[in-house]
Amino acid sequence: MLNLRVPDMDCPGEEAQIRRALESYIAIKSLRFDLGARTVAIDAPEHDWPAIEQAIAREGLKTERLSQPVSAEETQRRQRREVWKLGAALGFALGAELVHFATPETTPWKVLSMGLAAVAIVLSGLGVYRKGLALLLRGQLSITTLMTVAVTGAFVIGQWAEAAMVMALYSLAEWIEARAVDRARNAIKGLLDLAPATAEVRQADGSWRNEPAQSIAQGAIVRVKPGERLALDGRVVAGHSAVDQAPVTGESVPVEKSPGDEVFAGTINQHGALEFEVTAPASDTVLARIIHAVEQAQGTRAPIQRFVDRFAAIYTPAVFAFSLAVALLAPWLAGWTWLAAIYKALVILVIACPCALVISTPVTVVSGLAAAARRGILIKGGVYLEEARKLTHLALDKTGTITEGKPRLVAYEIVRAGVDEMRVWQLATGIAARSDHPVSKAIAQGLADMAGARLEVDDFAVEAGRGTRGSINGQALILGNHRWVHERGHCSPALEARMAENERLGRSISILADEQGVLALLVVADAIKPSSQQAVQEMRAQGITPVMLTGDNLASAQAIAREAGITHVQAELLPEQKLQAIQALNAQNGNATGMVGDGINDAPALAAARVGFAMGQGGSHIAAEAADVVIMNDDLRRVAETVRLSKHAHGVLWQNIVLALGIKTVFLSLALFGNANMWMAVFADVGASLLVVFNGLRLLRWRG
Repeated sequence: MLNLRVPDMDCPGEEAQIRRALESYIAIKSLRFDLGARTVAIDAPEHDWPAIEQAIAREGLKTERLSQPVSAEETQRRQRREVWKLGAALGFALGAELVHFATPETTPWKVLSMGLAAVAIVLSGLGVYRKGLALLLRGQLSITTLMTVAVTGAFVIGQWAEAAMVMALYSLAEWIEARAVDRARNAIKGLLDLAPATAEVRQADGSWRNEPAQSIAQGAIVRVKPGERLALDGRVVAGHSAVDQAPVTGESVPVEKSPGDEVFAGTINQHGALEFEVTAPASDTVLARIIHAVEQAQGTRAPIQRFVDRFAAIYTPAVFAFSLAVALLAPWLAGWTWLAAIYKALVILVIACPCALVISTPVTVVSGLAAAARRGILIKGGVYLEEARKLTHLALDKTGTITEGKPRLVAYEIVRAGVDEMRVWQLATGIAARSDHPVSKAIAQGLADMAGARLEVDDFAVEAGRGTRGSINGQALILGNHRWVHERGHCSPALEARMAENERLGRSISILADEQGVLALLVVADAIKPSSQQAVQEMRAQGITPVMLTGDNLASAQAIAREAGITHVQAELLPEQKLQAIQALNAQNGNATGMVGDGINDAPALAAARVGFAMGQGGSHIAAEAADVVIMNDDLRRVAETVRLSKHAHGVLWQNIVLALGIKTVFLSLALFGNANMWMAVFADVGASLLVVFNGLRLLRWRG
């Protein structure tokens, strides 16, 4: 990791410069900016480091290589020094203004006013001057260049106090903007602080000892007590409890955990002690991956952000040329004095500074990404945050996306009259519990509460393609499929009708029978998630048409689709056919189709969709890699929520653009045809910048 300190990187403008300078280096994996510390951490091969440093230097930004990242304490010390300098600069600038307005126009007082103004400019504006002059010498016109020219010009024509106040307020606005961007980023980075630094680990002799989380290896057994936070990801091996997963998945209520369930670092154990096996090191927990993904996401620029950058690249030189024209032509065309024309031109430069316009998009985008991550929605870039609002169709995988993805006992009934129901369920549970088949496991789990104590099974055997057999207390039993029961001659017309009805729905049927005939009918199916119906309704409310694409059989697909409220179904699709279906839907509706899936077979379709959504909890890593958005808790309702956030963020982006340009248009008109001065100019620029920053930060409080 290359850690660089960039002394002149004090606002998002310099960050954008560095990103543009390094965008051609494909070896760079990630860029992590800390505007407060004025540092950037670059994940790139060591042999590329000198070239990276040279690329940044060509932008007029000096760099200092650091042996390690700057500590939080050092960052805070530097920020305190910067605040003191800015406070002192504002004090000296106000002093210069007071001397200018409250004292006679004599040489000593003029010298004092000029001296106070000069000190204010030195304290607040040396960095601005260095950057502005470097860019000017290379023929590049930027926000910094405009401010450098405007302040220098104001000082030269004798407007010392106003020049000082412009520079002090401009530097203060940049500092606030940098803190605003850091705040949006820290809303995500702060999640890492939720995971404790230590955890209680079981030793070889069975004792427990606190160890640093960073040193705990995969496979270790960790204990977490009631009320404590989990330090690592893992799988529960002992204990039962409810865990508050809101920091990671956005779940609004605690989730029950028992052996075999996954748990995540940063979540809170509620009422029972849990022991879990560590499944990932501290550097690769779900929380750590969220941070890494969001940092990478900040480097992908949304279309509106790229538009603003291109607009600013044209707008800035145009403003400079217009100001120059006012200074040179106004005395001839409007009869102004040369001094008045130059002053007006400088006022125009300050008012028209595109700082507010440029900062309006990154703060909003980063705030939107942070708000989504807090809700358990991991969006991999600003481009996808913006693209989600354009979706008109959503293709949904069935298994694991609309349904739970695992078989569950959904129906059961006694067929033989006059038998003891409790006894029948005990027999069924005893036979089912001996098998590893998913259908048998679902039956055993579904009947566990009714069956009570498990009965011992003798002579257990598996009949391939038919089911299982065994005896309990001398009673010979089978738990088999439709074909086996039919072969034994135990199927009645009524039973055949009930089985046909369930088979039409794509369900798996098991029959419990003894030597005399059928005892019970048990039906297993992949049940729909409780949230899927509401999720489909919310999609329709957003103007999105849901379409099911599944590799499952048509009967099962249609049954689940009816239950979920989906009318368009394509079943029995291979992965390449899902991809073709996405391409066909995109061709029909103007490339506005999204895809939601969880499996390896969904990856090609996820990659081809305009926006791909992957289920992050139960889904495959390949699907999560191929997708643009990862739903951390597998709740399908989060998809419509993402679309709502996208629309809201887009609205805030355009609010900021209209605010920035509208304020500047008003004050430019005042400058040309009214009485605007430097004070009005600086408040127009600084005020617009702060307004769009705080408007963008509102997204951090978004709750769906």
